[in-house]
Amino acid sequence: MKFVKTLLAASLAMTLGAHAQAAVTAQDAAKLGSSLTLVGAEKAANADGSIPAYAGGLTTAPANFKSGDSMRPDPFASEKPLLVIDGKNVDKYKGMLSATTVELAKRFPTYRVDVYPTHRTVALPQTVLDNSVKNATGAKSLEGGLAIDNVLPGVPFPIPQSGAEAMWNFLLRYQGVNINSKYDSWNVDSAGQASLATTGQAFITYPIYENMAQPISSADVYYQMKLYYTGPARRAGEAIMLKDAANPLAQPRRAWQYLPGQRRVKLAPNLAYDTPNPGTAGAGTYDDVFVFNGALDRYDWKLVGKQEMIVPYNTYKLTYAADPKSLTTANHLAPDMVRWEKHRVWVVEGNLKAGARHVYQKRRFYLDEDSWAALASDQYDARGQLYRGSFAFLSQSYDKQVPDSTPFMIYDLVGGSYNINGVVGPYGGIRYIESLSKAQWSPESLAGAGIR
Repeated sequence: MKFVKTLLAASLAMTLGAHAQAAVTAQDAAKLGSSLTLVGAEKAANADGSIPAYAGGLTTAPANFKSGDSMRPDPFASEKPLLVIDGKNVDKYKGMLSATTVELAKRFPTYRVDVYPTHRTVALPQTVLDNSVKNATGAKSLEGGLAIDNVLPGVPFPIPQSGAEAMWNFLLRYQGVNINSKYDSWNVDSAGQASLATTGQAFITYPIYENMAQPISSADVYYQMKLYYTGPARRAGEAIMLKDAANPLAQPRRAWQYLPGQRRVKLAPNLAYDTPNPGTAGAGTYDDVFVFNGALDRYDWKLVGKQEMIVPYNTYKLTYAADPKSLTTANHLAPDMVRWEKHRVWVVEGNLKAGARHVYQKRRFYLDEDSWAALASDQYDARGQLYRGSFAFLSQSYDKQVPDSTPFMIYDLVGGSYNINGVVGPYGGIRYIESLSKAQWSPESLAGAGIR
């Protein structure tokens, strides 16, 4: 019997070893805080100084910020573009632009990229930074990178060894703990006509950040979202809830939906992957939300490397725009509303696994080195042609030490339309709130949305 137990233990150890990836060495981890920031970004400026050295981020609010307000004035409002890129000169800069950006510049004479001075504004709480350093040698990647374990609240893999680890850094990055915002989602057709897809009240929480000393295990939920749709009239009263766990192979996304006409909450397991997202009136998929959302298991992930790119950044003007009509023009967002800067990004490519199903055959993501937010992506169809492209609009909530990328958008380069989601400016901006109760995160709580 003792021999059998020993044999089983050895077999289990071999199995776990086959699925768990070792952390980086202590020697590599020692770079954090020296040549690298505590979340793995390069501290130094780039060769020509166009990307400055990291100096701790933006922690002081501008003089016109009202303490306690959820509308955050642009601290760089007086700056002028250093460079303008359009269809005439885009080929000169295409090595620093996403494929979607290049395509838009070539396709539309009215499209342009206004490049401003670079500011490395991301600032994070010290506990997040400290935990990220510990994660470098303690966090575990399981199931070939599709799951994680023993991760403290922070960046799981500040020195990533694979594309999957970089994507986990994006999924678990610090964005605050509890966020509540009312927002619009707008679709703009090829004729330039803007129509309201949805208005909603969103509650998002990252439970892993509620106890900074507690490592997340593979069974734990790291992300919860609850949406109450309030408009347009045909959608009012609908609600959905999503919960994602650190091992989506063992615990796939749990999702529930409430439809007023049925007057009951029901399981909705299809609210994931490439299911068309009704919140965008089908303009994107569920895993297009926030540029990417959900499980990694349908793709093989490759860490392409790090490069300097021109991406949307410090987009206070767009994020806090009070008038949604100022954002939309025919074919593309209003160029005057989008601030672009040069930053270093991690490039990660996902290729659809053999036998897996998804409308995107290949996806390429551009992850900000300072925040790990996905700032842009390119999506390709089964023919290998550019199909859609996404952008997220990052601004530092300087009063909260939170990098936020709530507004995001997707261009349909085949249909000639686009969607911008998370338009919070008309409703008072981005709010950070106290934790909701356990009962408020129960599926039954969705039924309260049935009141029109």
